[in-house]
Amino acid sequence: MIGLISATAAGAAARDRLAAAWPDRTRVYGGPVADAVRAAFAECEQLVCFLATGAVVRLVAPLLDDKRTDPGVVCVDEGGRFAVSLVGGHGGGANELARAVGGALGAEPVVTTATDAVGLPGLDTLGLPVEGDVAGVSRALLDGEPVALRAEAAWPLPPLPLASEGAYAVRLTDRLVEPAEREVVLRPPSLVVGVGASKGAPVDEVLGLVEAALRDAGLSAASVAALATVDAKAGEPGIVGAAGRLGVPLVTYAASELAGVEVPNPSDAPLVAVGTPSVAEAAALAGGGELLVPKRKSERADGSPAMATCAVARRPGRGRLAVVGLGPGARDLLTPRALAELRRASVLVGLDQYVDQIRDLLRPGTRVLESGLGAEEERARTAVAEARLGQAVALIGSGDAGVYAMASPALAEASDDIDVVGVPGVTAALAAGAILGAPLGHDHVSISLSDLHTPWEVIERRVRAAAEADLVVTFYNPRSRGRDWQLPKALAILAGHREPVTPVGVVRNASRADESSRLTTLAALDPASVDMMTVVTVGNTATREIAGRMVTPRGYRWQEASR
Repeated sequence: MIGLISATAAGAAARDRLAAAWPDRTRVYGGPVADAVRAAFAECEQLVCFLATGAVVRLVAPLLDDKRTDPGVVCVDEGGRFAVSLVGGHGGGANELARAVGGALGAEPVVTTATDAVGLPGLDTLGLPVEGDVAGVSRALLDGEPVALRAEAAWPLPPLPLASEGAYAVRLTDRLVEPAEREVVLRPPSLVVGVGASKGAPVDEVLGLVEAALRDAGLSAASVAALATVDAKAGEPGIVGAAGRLGVPLVTYAASELAGVEVPNPSDAPLVAVGTPSVAEAAALAGGGELLVPKRKSERADGSPAMATCAVARRPGRGRLAVVGLGPGARDLLTPRALAELRRASVLVGLDQYVDQIRDLLRPGTRVLESGLGAEEERARTAVAEARLGQAVALIGSGDAGVYAMASPALAEASDDIDVVGVPGVTAALAAGAILGAPLGHDHVSISLSDLHTPWEVIERRVRAAAEADLVVTFYNPRSRGRDWQLPKALAILAGHREPVTPVGVVRNASRADESSRLTTLAALDPASVDMMTVVTVGNTATREIAGRMVTPRGYRWQEASR
């Protein structure tokens, strides 16, 4: 919850705007300001104070305890011009909150944390448990000193300017080690603990067994991603409680699925009880990986039979491939999600001209793999191969990556051994439609006229079907120097089903600096004026030109104004 505090009418107005924007995330604290700040500080994860920074500093200073647990505090001036990340920039999430508040209120976010200021991800913001000399290693990164990456596991980290050697180090490991001097240890969530338990097994017995198994194997509890068990034990209080106290999810599998997992120590007892010869080992291995700790049983002080079993497996790090649509070209049509993925990726793969569009947005240390036109399948293979090495990869394309772009070849190449994230973008058809007016107000279709990958016979059949179905048609890749007859042929097919005065919109370089557009008709369009940077939108029989704009009605027939 985000606590909102203000002292004046102007501050309250800005406060209420934020409360209205985030009704489920915020709580307004009234009354004397000092009392409100104390209450919000104790009850909320974050605070936004619509007060002078000096006043907020004096109010929160006596309340500060530990930057790892204190709430993040953002200060907004009463004019709503600036959203200042005051304390808890990383640990309390104040830096991201300042950016979010700025976006909601139209204020400029002010972030002074050193790593954020120069575009480096903070070592304590990577989503992994972190131990050691965070301040010292971060300072070394900022100063350009060599910082070594000592990775004992492949994991998709964001870009960090790390070297093979250095006096400072970032160590990625799930082993139970103490950070050395000038070292930060990152704990990847690579361990899965399979657990079995008799009915009524105490939570302390289950938890004690798990902790002992990890400790004896030299493994860190901070790297446990989940506890796993059979479906029949999904509600067993001892298992549920152990997962809760470890702060990890409980994953369950059907007995039939666990019975198909090969394990070193099957037993008749669980087969009789729940229908599988193994619970702990099979549950640990169900998602794949390497068994580090074979089944072991709990030990009871009174010597009575054990009520819990566990086993530990290490799952390999999964690389991450984000397929990102950059939009039609204008920077303000690049979505926030796309920007976040660009800054998260340690490897960027893309067409050279698209890379140039967003190169300034990449974080220091991002490895860029770019190539020229015509290498789409090669780029897709490269991106997938990098993800399989455990990297965080962004594969970029214009518009929406899933529309005549890189998502199709990438997903055809990828298997289930990597995580894939699709990031939508504004397509050329939508960008052109917004410039023309509202040509896509009813059913519509996009057709590429390039026969480099699709036989012309197939393209022609699709154009004919769209013509007969009276669909608005947007033509991608309409004409190039080597393909100058396809567009006239497609227009002729449409002309057999539509009037010569049917509106046609022509947009070149939509949203870019040299954007141009014009509205013409099916009979008047000169195909020679069209090139590969152009999108051509042909209306249906209901499309009209109104006040210089191309409009297709939402209903198939134009409605009376009174309705």
